[in-house]
Amino acid sequence: MRGFYRARGTGGRSLGEMTIIITGFAASPDRGKGLARDMRVRWALEEAGLAYEVHGLSFAEMKEPAHLARQPFGQIPTYEEGDLILFETGAIVLHIAERHGGLLPEDANARARAIAWMFSAASTIEPLTTDRDVAVYFEKDKPWQAERMMMVQDRIRSRLAQLSRRLGDAEWLDGDFSAGDLMMADVLRRLASSGALDEFPNLVSYVARAEARPAFRRAFAAQLAAFEAGQAG
Repeated sequence: MRGFYRARGTGGRSLGEMTIIITGFAASPDRGKGLARDMRVRWALEEAGLAYEVHGLSFAEMKEPAHLARQPFGQIPTYEEGDLILFETGAIVLHIAERHGGLLPEDANARARAIAWMFSAASTIEPLTTDRDVAVYFEKDKPWQAERMMMVQDRIRSRLAQLSRRLGDAEWLDGDFSAGDLMMADVLRRLASSGALDEFPNLVSYVARAEARPAFRRAFAAQLAAFEAGQAG
């Protein structure tokens, strides 16, 4: 495909002899803030210590047949490992976590709870952040936008209050850091610029702890470097 960049991940281990390839944006829509959803996959791979390559796609290439064969909705990221091709960030992160240590607990019950938090991030919290993005960027000229924004913000505040109460003064959602925290923290990162988190200091600290992890920093740096390389090109 045209316009690909190829970036090598900093993870150490390869998966047998197979190369892990993921897709991301060739140019960053968020101007290098690391909010594109391939960040979660990069982060999981870095936590697992796995080497990977990234193919950058333009918006036009995301709608071409070659990519649609991997991702039927024309989005990023995708994950390719030999004959296995996956889409949806939650499914990809779960696949990585189930096959490699460090992202899911050994205890069966704790493992199930961590997976539940992954689903909670994707199904309970993230749809609200998406609603907000739609209202802010695509409905700003609608006469009812202000009223809708109030409703969206109220729903976000309610869910964040529930999450804040559950987290309390704990470091992570359920014991040690897990794929559940990875997914949840990255979803919350998308709200940081809105000020929605400011009412909940423990959630602000929770996100900061996640962003301080060496694996996150490596993933962020790799995504930013790819964006900057695309700008220079």
